[in-house]
Amino acid sequence: MKDGIHPVYRPVVFKDQSNGDTFMTRSAIQTQKTIQWEDGKEYPLCVIEISSTSHPFYTGEHRVVDTEGRIEKFNKKYGRAAKK
Repeated sequence: MKDGIHPVYRPVVFKDQSNGDTFMTRSAIQTQKTIQWEDGKEYPLCVIEISSTSHPFYTGEHRVVDTEGRIEKFNKKYGRAAKK
């Protein structure tokens, strides 16, 4: 392996914005924020919008998508094909 081309992995705390859950893992991401972890040490903090603790696929909370409303909206805006 060549020296100097591989990223340096270190412990990083990730915080989910939607539910406030935090977890630590190794990452090479560069961040400016830090947080004090449960062990009393300070670690880099990366705030993310969604994680496995809040994603509907993993939580089982499915959202209903209104496909009928979108089709009606499209037809109002662009109209149907020319009627004969």
